[in-house]
Amino acid sequence: MSLELRCTNEEKIPISVNPATASGKPVNLDGPIIVTVTSGDGTVEMIDDRNFFVVSGEVLEPTTFLIEGDADLGEGIVTVADTIILTVEGALAKSLGLSAGPAVIVTF
Repeated sequence: MSLELRCTNEEKIPISVNPATASGKPVNLDGPIIVTVTSGDGTVEMIDDRNFFVVSGEVLEPTTFLIEGDADLGEGIVTVADTIILTVEGALAKSLGLSAGPAVIVTF
């Protein structure tokens, strides 16, 4: 599965991992998830074993994140993986940032 998201280069998006079987039944993983940036300028901020932020980079290009977990609750490792593609757009101006200096005397 792939999740496609958009944000500005000033934002990050929270992600929760909720593993499920093919029929949609909730299931556990063996250990924490692993999140890797496979391309792009974005980064990851882990919150805990199942929650993290995808963080935009400064470069206005997509970042691809690979999320992996161990589906085998026993001795072996059976990797289940998904991807997130985060498209980063430039933040737009929301104000003109006006400021005023002190009044000056008008000369005629």
